Amino acid sequence: MIISASRRTDIPAFYSEWLINRLRAGYVLVRNPMNHAMVSKVMLSPDIVDCIVFWTKDPLNMLDRLDIIDRMGYRYYFQFTLTPYDRSVERTLRDKDEIIGTFCELSDRIGKEKVVWRYDPIILNDAYSPEYHREQFSGLCSRLAGHTDQCIISFVDRYPRLRTNAVREIGRDEMAWLAEMISAVAKDFGITVKACCEASFLDEYGIGQAHCIDKALIERICGYGLEIKRDRNQRDSCGCCESIDIGAYNTCRNGCVYCYANCSDASVASNAGKHDPQGEILTGRVGDDEKITLRESRSHKSGQLSLFEK
Repeated sequence: MIISASRRTDIPAFYSEWLINRLRAGYVLVRNPMNHAMVSKVMLSPDIVDCIVFWTKDPLNMLDRLDIIDRMGYRYYFQFTLTPYDRSVERTLRDKDEIIGTFCELSDRIGKEKVVWRYDPIILNDAYSPEYHREQFSGLCSRLAGHTDQCIISFVDRYPRLRTNAVREIGRDEMAWLAEMISAVAKDFGITVKACCEASFLDEYGIGQAHCIDKALIERICGYGLEIKRDRNQRDSCGCCESIDIGAYNTCRNGCVYCYANCSDASVASNAGKHDPQGEILTGRVGDDEKITLRESRSHKSGQLSLFEK
């Protein structure tokens, strides 16, 4: 079983104490985001959790808890989003120089293969032009070279709920120019670029499909093969293998104006106020009259140890 922690919120930044408590307890409760009344109990024993994939913009608050996770026997890696935007777009993040330092510290601590850099999403507006991205991406590559093997990109989606003038549509020609530039710059620094849920024409520029929940990477981290399927709950263009997400929407406090996971600042504040680090569920409580269903949980280990021994 692969645990995603989490596409829906930044658990390393804001809820790492809760996560440690749930790992110690050996289970977590998760609400179905499409049906509030459906609550699943997900077992978290290290013998059935093949890997935890952490998604974050700033894992500083989690660094001193990694030894605890290691001692409990969990394997993991990070999807670490690091972009060049200021607080007009990413409103509550720390200074980016400080976050770069945290990125390098994390990489030095767990190994560069386990820290996947996300330059995601790419947005364009009057302040953030293609030329701005060329300068900033080059600068970030120079800082992160030797601290990551892989960069995952995506272009921002103008979905209906997005209400901001800070993001505009990106045309195909602009995507092509950016893709060619990013691929060339990253190559100079020994970083491989892949694209998350983007058009296949990016292959022309040496940018293949990303697998954020990455079977091959997880197999290398675990040291054994996985019998695991593609995640059918994601978009058709998604290359991820199946996982169980333990987060909740409307709980991330990073304040990014392009966020798909939050409806409003008010909903985030309300849900964050209901968070209990000792709770079984990320936010709120499960009512006495609500049914909890035990979710099927098992390791995907295939037993093909010899293929992945180091």
